[in-house]
Amino acid sequence: MINNKRVLAIVPARAGSKGLQGKNIRRMCGKPLIAWSIEKGFGCGYVDKVVVSTDSEEIASIAKDYGATVPFMRPPELSGDTASSTDVILHTLDSLKQAGEVYEYLVLLEPTSPLRETSDISGALALLESNPDVESVVGVAQVDTSHPSFLYVLDGAFLKPMSGIQPTGLRRQDLKEDYYFLEGSIYASRVETFRWHRSFYHDKTAPWVVDKYKAIEIDGIADFVIADALMDAQIKGILK
Repeated sequence: MINNKRVLAIVPARAGSKGLQGKNIRRMCGKPLIAWSIEKGFGCGYVDKVVVSTDSEEIASIAKDYGATVPFMRPPELSGDTASSTDVILHTLDSLKQAGEVYEYLVLLEPTSPLRETSDISGALALLESNPDVESVVGVAQVDTSHPSFLYVLDGAFLKPMSGIQPTGLRRQDLKEDYYFLEGSIYASRVETFRWHRSFYHDKTAPWVVDKYKAIEIDGIADFVIADALMDAQIKGILK
């Protein structure tokens, strides 16, 4: 709760995954992947409840072992590859509302972005609460080597700089503008705003800037191996 406003954290975790089978329960640094997002949610003093939305009895059991609530099993129409995060979130909100639970703020914690810290969740929520003009907050990270000044497009058989200017001798510190990319470690919103826009992205969305290493999103085995090594470094205090 933040200023008497209730906060719900949703951890979506369906069983199917084409890129890496069983990734949500695959062990990372000694714990199932989903456990890291559940624990970070509970670590935020503003979060009143952590709910896991899943279609898997195994995931549900693991989620409960780590203290999360699994008030329902996700219906088949929200469990396939084509199911949207928006529909999963609204289904969760509606199901809880029918049970008499109403929340003012929502935080989405994707298990595939486990490197977020509790301070990222708290910071995003504090930003929402402290600025009445902000209605959603999404995680972003600063672009460096993928800056538009270094990008090319194909022009027939040749490379053509996207900016129109060859980056010969251009250094990152010489870049005149900072660019940011959307990453998946943190999403926060006022619940009514999310219901209205059916999205975290609109003209009242503010950024929460995270270190680039937190922005890794696990889709395949290579992502998992990298994230596992980064998590180990984070736990040991090497990454700060």
